Amino acid sequence: MTGPDEPHVAVDDDRPRLLVHLCTRDEWDTARHAGHREPPSLADAGFVHLSDPGQVHLPANRLFAGHDDLVLLVVDSTRLDAPVVWEPGMPDDPEGMRFPHLYGALPAHAVVEVRTYRPDGTGTFLPPSI
Repeated sequence: MTGPDEPHVAVDDDRPRLLVHLCTRDEWDTARHAGHREPPSLADAGFVHLSDPGQVHLPANRLFAGHDDLVLLVVDSTRLDAPVVWEPGMPDDPEGMRFPHLYGALPAHAVVEVRTYRPDGTGTFLPPSI
């Protein structure tokens, strides 16, 4: 992990402008009313987990198997107030894959769309088309 004081990538030619964050509908409702989302990872690890839309199925399957109450918060990375650092995920993720970590609260104004995110008939989350 490099941390927020190291060079970061919020938006460039190699990184997507739209990122996603997984949470429940109730968690999003709470965040929307508060004006920001501060999941437990912000206090525990110092960052909010985000994903590229093409990789979000990996943490969804790892962390949320059996859930059918998730939403994808589609985040415009140009609206974020804190640094985004692309860092390695889990050892079983594809080699070289990096995940965006937001080193601050996720502001509600950066969320440009909220989508229901459910597993398919076999219980597997698939990459969404965003």
